[in-house]
Amino acid sequence: MSTQITVRLPDDLVNFMDELVATDKATSRASVVARAVERERRRELAVRDAAILSKHGGYPDLEGLAPAAAGTALDLD
Repeated sequence: MSTQITVRLPDDLVNFMDELVATDKATSRASVVARAVERERRRELAVRDAAILSKHGGYPDLEGLAPAAAGTALDLD
């Protein structure tokens, strides 16, 4: 299910989205917006997780997680 929304964006961001679509780096303006919101959601979750880890101390079994994750390519579509 999806919901249609209306957003007002600066011209330079709309031009950037149009360039992504024109060069087949995105399928539509909506897909660019959705990717950006998904990325922000992941960032917020990471901030939350970091706060939890900071509050409760380190977990030695997770020491290799950050370097492994940093080298993992994400599917952006």
